[in-house]
Amino acid sequence: MREVWAGGDAYEAYIGRRSRLVAGPFLDWLDAGPGRRWLDVGCGTGALTAAIVARAAPAGVVGVDPSEQHVAWAAANVAGARFVVGDADHLPSDPVDVVVSGLALNFMPDAGAAVRAMRDRGSTVAAYVWDYAGGMELLRRFWDAAIALDPDAAELDEATRFPICRPDRLRTIWRDAGLVDGATAPIDVPTVFGDFDDYWTPFLGGQGPAPGYVAGLDDRRRDRLRDRLRLDLPAANDGAIHLTARAWAVRGTME
Repeated sequence: MREVWAGGDAYEAYIGRRSRLVAGPFLDWLDAGPGRRWLDVGCGTGALTAAIVARAAPAGVVGVDPSEQHVAWAAANVAGARFVVGDADHLPSDPVDVVVSGLALNFMPDAGAAVRAMRDRGSTVAAYVWDYAGGMELLRRFWDAAIALDPDAAELDEATRFPICRPDRLRTIWRDAGLVDGATAPIDVPTVFGDFDDYWTPFLGGQGPAPGYVAGLDDRRRDRLRDRLRLDLPAANDGAIHLTARAWAVRGTME
């Protein structure tokens, strides 16, 4: 299945608003200091880029992403940074101190090559990815319900498709790229949905693996999945659904 990452509004409703919750704690953990020049690889709609501008007192920030639509959305909504279309194989030539990537590394065709390219641009390289296997509850609960109804959905589950999204694999990639330290840390943030529709509706937007799976279902199978999730999710008395999203962060420096 080929992921669709296009419209900024649909991405924001699905994952972008959750990524923004992780970006701040990630920067606090990275603790790169003020006055640095930053490059955000796979910046999407600019969640991490915006946090860098707001929290890191940067000397400059450039965000790069292969999606023209996401770059256009970020450029229109994030002040204080420059955005360009590109990928890890075609990074801008601006001088850089810190290279980061938020929730994008596992979608790059060759994560190891991408980290080496990032290493060649900055002395500090750091990233974070979702803990698809467990701690990213909004997706873990989705795939558990989908697989219960359709065992073939297991091959689309990000936990299966992206085994690099574990701390041991991330440390190995950083070490193999010649980056020292290789520290990892979990970042847990609350993800609160006002009601079931607030949880379910973003899965109808077609952005990413899970919404792509939903888009391929006929009406009957989509309704079965919706109803299964409605029963499985822990709703409070007021209808709100309180889940947790965990990301794994990794950082390293050149020797």
